[in-house]
Amino acid sequence: MKTIKDFDLKGKKVILRSDFNVSIKDGKIISNERITAELPTINYLTDNGAKVIIMSHLGKIKSEEDKKKNSLYIVYEELLKLLKTKVIFSSATNGSILEEKVSSLKNGEVLLMENTRYEDLDGQKESKCDEDLSKYWASLGDIFINDAFGMTHRRHASNYGISKYLENGVGLLIEKEVNGLKPILNPEAPFTIVMSGAKLEDKLALIKSLAPKCSNLLLGGGIANTFLAVDHNIGASLASTDLINEAKEMLSIYKERIILPIDVKVDANGKLEIKNIDDINNTEVIYDIGPKTIQKYKEIISNSKTIFLNGTVGKYELAGFEEGTKETLAAISKASGYTVIGGGDALSSAEYFKITGFNFISTGGGATLNYIANKKMECFDEE
Repeated sequence: MKTIKDFDLKGKKVILRSDFNVSIKDGKIISNERITAELPTINYLTDNGAKVIIMSHLGKIKSEEDKKKNSLYIVYEELLKLLKTKVIFSSATNGSILEEKVSSLKNGEVLLMENTRYEDLDGQKESKCDEDLSKYWASLGDIFINDAFGMTHRRHASNYGISKYLENGVGLLIEKEVNGLKPILNPEAPFTIVMSGAKLEDKLALIKSLAPKCSNLLLGGGIANTFLAVDHNIGASLASTDLINEAKEMLSIYKERIILPIDVKVDANGKLEIKNIDDINNTEVIYDIGPKTIQKYKEIISNSKTIFLNGTVGKYELAGFEEGTKETLAAISKASGYTVIGGGDALSSAEYFKITGFNFISTGGGATLNYIANKKMECFDEE
């Protein structure tokens, strides 16, 4: 696999696939970590005289309303603050407006194209890696650099598709990710994974792949709720009820490795209460792990040689439900083992609580999990 350093870049139109899928709240970017993580690659390209065409997605586009909510213009405004070179924006993802802006680029300048998933409104051309769209986007450049580590588990037109038609390599971020995740690929035991998320279906295949490879799998959020629902009443809490049998089967196979909350914090008709897992009633909603669980998770983390966190164990944005996520992050940051956190939610929560000290921060969520589980990136034919 070539890297950005293997190319003569001066005067070349370089298509750079970045991951600017940032979290936005009230019209503001919550964390610009994914943008700042890409700056070394952008600066390397511009310093070496490339004409840089950046492509990225933001959110999911299923309607015209989604386009308004998920425009990359907000990222363009952030790049204007962070880059010293000229940055322009194309509101078009195809056609003469985009082509004219690409043609007008001078050496060392940057063009940010609008959200690649705008093309999904036309038969999901981006997400389904439409061949004509892949060829068209590839025709805009001379070299393709993939630096969107967070998308390496997907084959879309803007990464895998373009790479089939242009000389290509990876940027500094993917190179950094590969090096930072090496200790996780062949982890020193005990290897502990802390995993959370809203829907088990989003991570079920990866959990099945990772469970045999770790010593402890500490669960939180909707994923934990689904596993808890096998033997407990979880009230009105979020869970993937159609996958309870899958969770039950996994618990029977990995009973010693899958660690679930023993107490939780719930919203009981507007009142915060701490409940043992056997004492939840039908109207209560789990929003965080409880103090006994926090202590249990912290002890496991402190005794681990390798730790990976993906997601947040509670809905930390809600007042009163911050402790689980905050304490788990703090425990990982202080652990003596090799520590990695990955995924947008994990990065945002670490920044929110101003907790640092991790050995490596991965910009990928599902991509990081996929890479750890399979030791390859799906958007490349070979590893």
